[in-house]
Amino acid sequence: MGVADFSCLTLSSLFLGIMTRGIVAFNMLSNDNLAVYWGQNSYGDSNPDKSAHWQKTLSYYCRDNVIDTFPIAFLVDSYAGGNLPSIDLANICNSDNANYFPGTELLDCSFLASDIEMCQSAGKAVTISLGGGAGNIHFQDDSQAAAYAETIWNLFLGGKSKTRPFGSAILDGIDMDIEGDSQTGYVSFLTALRKHMNRGKKKYYITAAPQCPYPDAYIGNTLNTVGFDAVYVQFYNNYCSLWHYNNRNDWNFATWDDWANNVSPNPDVKVYIGAPASSAAGSGYVNSKRITSIIQQTQSNYSSFGGVMLWDVSDAYANHRYDKAVKQALRSDLDLLNKRIRD
Repeated sequence: MGVADFSCLTLSSLFLGIMTRGIVAFNMLSNDNLAVYWGQNSYGDSNPDKSAHWQKTLSYYCRDNVIDTFPIAFLVDSYAGGNLPSIDLANICNSDNANYFPGTELLDCSFLASDIEMCQSAGKAVTISLGGGAGNIHFQDDSQAAAYAETIWNLFLGGKSKTRPFGSAILDGIDMDIEGDSQTGYVSFLTALRKHMNRGKKKYYITAAPQCPYPDAYIGNTLNTVGFDAVYVQFYNNYCSLWHYNNRNDWNFATWDDWANNVSPNPDVKVYIGAPASSAAGSGYVNSKRITSIIQQTQSNYSSFGGVMLWDVSDAYANHRYDKAVKQALRSDLDLLNKRIRD
């Protein structure tokens, strides 16, 4: 079913369906959370001729209780046209199907507001992820960085602006997927943003997606200084990937657990196993049987374990609902209310 076909399935009917199955509010302190990135159409990027499995609008993935958090990927450039950021949402919101706010390179994707709000009403957290592989998240100094916190607050969170990319939707926080550039200003930016969050009317979250080599080269110092709520450690595309789980010289979840318990300013920070959702999504992919074993052993052995992060949702759905297998591993002792709602 393509994006156009899915529009026939109203958000109200989806919400009513979810209501019949019960809604559990998102709990960051749980150890069975599943975060899955949405926005980049990873499957479509590697399968341009198979549009049936391309990324759908966000609400399509909120029809069951499997995924708990959706980081929206990505805010790619901190300062684009008009001194505002730019965002890239692949096939869902781009220059062909959406307009830029006048004088900027920031897309008006406000048609996604109802999708975001529907997912939040279903007990899911939706955040904006800054960076990515092609990201350009940089600051000249601490003063510029602190001021930028207000920009993010006004555009995506609890503030106000005429250039809000997602319109009335108020996201639940931000994610820092930093894979390049300097860490200059990051601490000031996040400290100032946390002050806004603490004065907000709801709970907001700050997460990061460091790569598994410790310390992370691009955000490691910031992780040691700012109280993050969770880290989605990328155990792929590196020597410490899931492929090397049985090699204690390479697989280093224990190191990240030690960081969480003894270094992080937030004693309650959660560490997720970040994994590719298919073999095409990144090196380090393991099948559902293998990741089930890894999840359950790690979950039982480490107090900081918070769940699993997958890249990305289009790959997970195309790969026989890999996300569902992961969630079942995380909650193996519970009866999941995860059957798809029929239209």
